[in-house]
Amino acid sequence: MFCPALVFSHANWYNKTSAVEIIIIFAYGGIIINTLKTIWLGLDWSVITNAFISVIPALLCITFHELSHGYVAYRLGDNTAKDAGRLTLNPIKHIDIMGLLMMLVARFGWAKPVPINMNNFKNPKAGMAITALAGPVSNIILAAIIFLIYGLSAGALAAAGELGITISYMLYTTAYLSCALAVFNIIPIPPLDGSKVLFSLLPEDKYYKLMRYERYGFIILLIIVSTDKLSPYLTTVTEAVFGGLAVISQWAYTLTL
Repeated sequence: MFCPALVFSHANWYNKTSAVEIIIIFAYGGIIINTLKTIWLGLDWSVITNAFISVIPALLCITFHELSHGYVAYRLGDNTAKDAGRLTLNPIKHIDIMGLLMMLVARFGWAKPVPINMNNFKNPKAGMAITALAGPVSNIILAAIIFLIYGLSAGALAAAGELGITISYMLYTTAYLSCALAVFNIIPIPPLDGSKVLFSLLPEDKYYKLMRYERYGFIILLIIVSTDKLSPYLTTVTEAVFGGLAVISQWAYTLTL
């Protein structure tokens, strides 16, 4: 858009600036542009692209996980998650930025917990256990669905070139992250889902006493994870679950032949 004031301002700047100063300014500008160009061309775009592609599977996994918690709680009589707007597939409602980054970098992460009031359940202990178990189970179901989709579309993806490779990578990543999220959350350490299932087997007095100290479990969990002692076991179990579900792809592929 034409702006007389802007033209006037530029004209005054030019009149007050010597030719030498103008040459120096443009020279430094050229150096900066060339430097930025060198940095741009030197970036490893494959790393950036892979990280971006991994974000979508991670968002899908955690969204499905948290939505399942909220939906099962709602079906059992607790409207807390529904009233908080958490019964949605909108990932923005569920993500915790740090937890998402950790999932991408370390294959260990978390989402924003779905609010649940166990007092709204007819049987609080059982309701809490079922609601907690819904998360890992939903991730196993999601992985199974992804394997089914991959098996049915494997032929078309193989013929799609680079696009097919990218989509195949995203499907593989989604299935693996979903299995990993299910396995990790079944660990019986608060605040993970496995602890709520395990605690439901305890007598009432011990159950509610342990639930009061649940907030400190996250610190213990971070310490255990940081020592990397669990990683080999989690990887072994995750790969076993992943391999077991992979037969769905093989079966689905035979349907397309």
